[in-house]
Amino acid sequence: MEEVLPVEDGNCIRSALIRTTRRLHQRRWCDGTGGNFSVVQQRKPLLLLMAPSGVDKGRLEVDDLIVVNEVQEVVEGSGRVSAEAALHQAVVEQTDAGAVLHTHSIPATVLSRNHQANGQLSVEGWEMLKGLEGVTTHATRIDIPVVANNQCMDELVEAFLPHLPAQSHGILVSGHGLYAWGRTLADAERHLEILEFLLEVQLNWSRA
Repeated sequence: MEEVLPVEDGNCIRSALIRTTRRLHQRRWCDGTGGNFSVVQQRKPLLLLMAPSGVDKGRLEVDDLIVVNEVQEVVEGSGRVSAEAALHQAVVEQTDAGAVLHTHSIPATVLSRNHQANGQLSVEGWEMLKGLEGVTTHATRIDIPVVANNQCMDELVEAFLPHLPAQSHGILVSGHGLYAWGRTLADAERHLEILEFLLEVQLNWSRA
């Protein structure tokens, strides 16, 4: 069995996750009680440190965070687990990600619906693509998968699975928002920022 993080490391990760959620809230990527965010605390058996559901992510404190097991049960903390915890688990298990971030920005919400019929949103030629792991030149095309929104999490997980190779960075859910991930919380936040930037560029470019 893999050991749980030492207390001092766990406390640092809790503080880092709170700082991340506050930054994303300040950027208006998770207004209201939207968005959900997780960091892997332990892999075998899986434990995810998560922001609780149904709360303002800009007001979270360290003690508000919850720990969720592999059957999406809260094993530490008193908050409510998001139904979308199953999506976080799928991403972690299929990509070896260490953190998963889900936002509800306007560009992600609008463009995901516009491109649902295509099943993907293609982005190419922008310098900021180089902020994504594995991308070394602006002369690159990425295809961000777009899956239909679904209130049945089992079906939504099934829709995610074909799009979760280890080298992927994110998935759009139509009319809903963006999921992004990375090997660490810092990597996940960077990928989220880059993808959100590219989505905003695409939205503005389409209107130009």
